[in-house]
Amino acid sequence: MSPSRSNGPHNAVAARCRPAKAQDLQAIVGMLADDPLGARRERLTDPLATSYLAAFEAIAQDPNNELLVAEGPDGNAIAVLQLTFTPHITHQGGWRATIEGVRVASHLRGTGLGRQLLTWAIDRARQRGCHLVQLTTDKQRADAQRFYESLGFEATHVGMKLKLTPAPEGS
Repeated sequence: MSPSRSNGPHNAVAARCRPAKAQDLQAIVGMLADDPLGARRERLTDPLATSYLAAFEAIAQDPNNELLVAEGPDGNAIAVLQLTFTPHITHQGGWRATIEGVRVASHLRGTGLGRQLLTWAIDRARQRGCHLVQLTTDKQRADAQRFYESLGFEATHVGMKLKLTPAPEGS
């Protein structure tokens, strides 16, 4: 979130949360690509790479995954996140929700839209009986870290990732 903009009511954006539709994909990928980190890993082309549609279809068919968008007054997606529900043996077999891929259209950052979207996701996790909501954010995203902390998230763990190369064909 941009620190230069206020989250005051005069900047509030009228939006509703809904499941993403295939026709939202161009806008979603556009939001994902619209920052220095995303620009290096996303491919915003027209038409989009078929891998985006395949991922969308897999998410849509999985009852433990939801791709949510905030829809503006014109019906277009103006913010997005993916919410994944996972059962765990820990916490007495409790469920947790993981929030990923949070993006708000760049011209709407700082308007409270991200807070609305995260509130919807947290409420959805409660509806699903989750005992915990977790997320990760890149270390380079200091504004995002402050934003998540303002919502009550705490940096309690160290996240680690291992990038995989594709398996050789025939293995």
